[in-house]
Amino acid sequence: MENEKEQLATPLPEARGQSSTSDLKENGAPASEETAAGAPGGVSVETAPSTEKLKEERAELYERLLRKQAELDNFRKRTQREKEEFRQFATEGLIRELLPVLDGFDRALKQRDPAVPETFYQGMELIHRQLCEVLARAGLEAIETTSKLFDPHYHQAVETVQDPGRRDQEIVEELQSGYLLRQRLLRPAIVKVAVKSKVGSSPAGDETAERG
Repeated sequence: MENEKEQLATPLPEARGQSSTSDLKENGAPASEETAAGAPGGVSVETAPSTEKLKEERAELYERLLRKQAELDNFRKRTQREKEEFRQFATEGLIRELLPVLDGFDRALKQRDPAVPETFYQGMELIHRQLCEVLARAGLEAIETTSKLFDPHYHQAVETVQDPGRRDQEIVEELQSGYLLRQRLLRPAIVKVAVKSKVGSSPAGDETAERG
């Protein structure tokens, strides 16, 4: 009887070992499954927001880059315009100061002294022509007055005359030359203008009335 009891009691530790091992396997299996199942899912959940954030940052940086490029282009255009305006202003001031010199040449060439040799005036004409060519390259242009009608935008009338052979408001004589600088008025031409005589009157009648 004692031997039978010992034989029945001996397998018990093995049964315990098996049960404990099986418990460990059962307890360990869920952890490994959770780790295996959680790893891929965790990467996808965390990566999606970060990708969207990177896209937003990239779009924002690209928009800022476009704004900076536009600002740089505007700055270049503004600088170029300011340089051009400064150059035009400086040129305009210099040319304006040279206009009296041109007036002096015009008067000297129109009122020639017979006692002065013709070669002298030929030299003056050459200098005057060269000066006009230089100023023309800078944008200076004389205002035409010959056989033109009076235009208050380009002409300044200081005297009117009654001339039956002229059209009304036709320029009779230019007293001082006018100039344009790059299609803009620099100085108006000073002129005499013809006007029609009043109906029923004549220049002779007007003079008699004035004397009376």
